[in-house]
Amino acid sequence: MFIVDDDAAIRDALGSLIRSVGLDVRLCASAQEFLGTPKPDAPTCVVLDVRMPGLSGLDCQRELAASGFGIPIIFMTAHGDIPMSVRAMKDGAMDFMIKPFRDQDLLDAVQQALERDRRRRDEERDTAVLRERFASLTAREREVLEWVIGGRLNKQIAYELGTSEITIKVHRGRLMRKMGADSIVELVRMAGRLGITRGRDDRSTRITCDTLCCMSIVLSNN
Repeated sequence: MFIVDDDAAIRDALGSLIRSVGLDVRLCASAQEFLGTPKPDAPTCVVLDVRMPGLSGLDCQRELAASGFGIPIIFMTAHGDIPMSVRAMKDGAMDFMIKPFRDQDLLDAVQQALERDRRRRDEERDTAVLRERFASLTAREREVLEWVIGGRLNKQIAYELGTSEITIKVHRGRLMRKMGADSIVELVRMAGRLGITRGRDDRSTRITCDTLCCMSIVLSNN
């Protein structure tokens, strides 16, 4: 994890605190230094001072968002105000702490931030696996998948695609195996993770969890 503060005394004190609980920490004297530092391939977070010479903590937050790097941010400042804290939290900050703060409060916030980043990394890894599985589908299997998650029965899909019901069953079985889905409900969840929409007619909607139970009942015996 990282601590970013232009005050060397605060930087060193917080670094010692973080190390005392067995965590690795990198100390940075400016937002520019932090942004230019390689980030670990592991759950991490940053304790970031708001007011610093040059790039401010809030500016750094925007830079991170623009780069797509979703590291959890714990802001700290001796000059906090309500509008500033609201803005930081709306932009995705994990916490906003006013100096001086209790050591345990910071340690608790760091643990929560690391857990959030751990979950984010797990979700991104799972989504990458799903993308690889989806990429392995043939064009026809992708078509069938879209109809299936849209709630259509095999005979309805066969009619729409101008083929036989048995052919659709074969395609459906193959795509289920390739995607690693044990049920239609699981397939719908996977499609939602990938952002796949029905998109075949004017009634197209983004798949949501609200339809899962009904679809499971309709399609489980199909």
